Amino acid sequence: MGKFEIYNDAKGGFRFRLKAGNGQVILASQGYKEKAGCTNGIESVKKNSQDSARFETLQSKSDDWYFNLKSTNGQIVGTSQMYSSESAVQNGIDSVGNNAPDAEIVEK
Repeated sequence: MGKFEIYNDAKGGFRFRLKAGNGQVILASQGYKEKAGCTNGIESVKKNSQDSARFETLQSKSDDWYFNLKSTNGQIVGTSQMYSSESAVQNGIDSVGNNAPDAEIVEK
């Protein structure tokens, strides 16, 4: 079972990361000034991860693959790690969809 970890970043803000059951980070957030914003971001991931249209698959300049998860207003709520292939990035998207809805929230 996956989990969301809320943690403080180097600038004193809040961030979250979604980890799969095996402990691998599958999605990371932007920085939030307030913890409440971070918690709202987690709720957005839980909701939007169930709609495949909310995922945007991209390729980096170094030809690695990654994806963004966007909210209904088009704002990016999470970004994946880099993947070596398009099929691997699809596995990452599937993992977010499977893990996010029921993931517990813990603070680090």
